[in-house]
Amino acid sequence: MLFWLTALSDGGDFFNLFRYITFRAGGAFFTALVFGFLFGRPLINVLRRRQGRGQPIREDGPQGHQQKAGTPTMGGVLILGAVLVSTLLWARLDNPFVWIVLFVTVGFGAIGFADDYKKVSQQKSDGVSGRLRLALGFVIAAAAGVWASALHPEALQNQLAFPVFKDALLNLGLFFVPFAMIVIVGAANAVNLTDGLDGLAIMPVMIAAGALGVIAYAVGRVDFTEYLDVHYVPGTGEILVFCAGLIGGGLGFLWYNAPPAAVFMGDTGSLALGGALGAIAVATKHEIVLAIVGGLFVAEALSVIIQVLYFKRTGRRVFLMAPIHHHYEKKGWAEPQIVIRFWIIALILAMIGLATLKVR
Repeated sequence: MLFWLTALSDGGDFFNLFRYITFRAGGAFFTALVFGFLFGRPLINVLRRRQGRGQPIREDGPQGHQQKAGTPTMGGVLILGAVLVSTLLWARLDNPFVWIVLFVTVGFGAIGFADDYKKVSQQKSDGVSGRLRLALGFVIAAAAGVWASALHPEALQNQLAFPVFKDALLNLGLFFVPFAMIVIVGAANAVNLTDGLDGLAIMPVMIAAGALGVIAYAVGRVDFTEYLDVHYVPGTGEILVFCAGLIGGGLGFLWYNAPPAAVFMGDTGSLALGGALGAIAVATKHEIVLAIVGGLFVAEALSVIIQVLYFKRTGRRVFLMAPIHHHYEKKGWAEPQIVIRFWIIALILAMIGLATLKVR
């Protein structure tokens, strides 16, 4: 919205700064950060009063988690509020890619909110049925996939781009939208599975958002794409503003979510943030790079899939408990030790993902 202040510029004054995506991204970051600090404590107090006993703790989970009983959930509302306010203030609202990402974020956030509300109101660990969650998620992802495909340049429509092999494109045709649906829904649920320890999910989400924001900015500039030898997708640079807001909002939330957490993000936050990462990857034609940048989330999801399939086939378990962060809890690792080491892994994977931009 503040981009409209450029109408007051004569080309060399303060208002001209609002033309630059990087300046507005910085504004979005600080706006979201201040939002988190201002509204974090009041929101936690409201959630604590409204929820009473807080998020139900699964009895079959690690024993140490029982001491977290009473911690309020739905803290993802704080992140979503920060992201929405900062993006609407600082991004160009005539950019359709911004609206795609916001649409997916809010849509998955609504699904997560309904799930959290049911868990808290009924004091059960089971919320909205998994089938309904998936169905609603696929509907939102399908709409985003169709929308993004219509906005892509004709040469890239329905194409799957590959990192490193810059000239390789795979025409998915009618299968592009189902593929986009899997990417977005898969990312949302992978982040949801990762959100099991205090601070574990939010930092890797911020790291992935930072990497994807850089990618979005690069592929949205023709000069950068020519230098980096990547596909040019005009308009995606504006997604950097959203990513900056997400990072700022995430830091504001982490202030209260750091061990011991004063609030959990819940499905409200994890589904929304994961869906947002998937939507950005689809918009920028970097779906495969998302699997690298978000490799930690992939590992968490795979650990659950492997555990379930192996147990059904043999009656035995591969991991002491899934997702894999619980496996290390069972092995005796302290929660902060797991969280910080997983953060380090997420950062390394993000750097590898960014390196694919320059590999020829």
